[in-house]
Amino acid sequence: SDLSMKNDDVLRVELEVFRREHRDLDEAIAALNASGIADQLTLQRLKKRKLRLKDMIVQIEDRLTPDIIA
Repeated sequence: SDLSMKNDDVLRVELEVFRREHRDLDEAIAALNASGIADQLTLQRLKKRKLRLKDMIVQIEDRLTPDIIA
């Protein structure tokens, strides 16, 4: 998704959705680890998805944060 084509309101909504999904993945990973029966491939996929979400969150936050010239 091209961030330059989206307005700030859309980006804020997406940011909240991505943050919620990131938290949910964090909880799912923790639960799988705690269960002791975690499938390593599943854990790896969840962690990769979580990293991609984090990257998208950072990109959106950077776009929404105005440049301040010091």
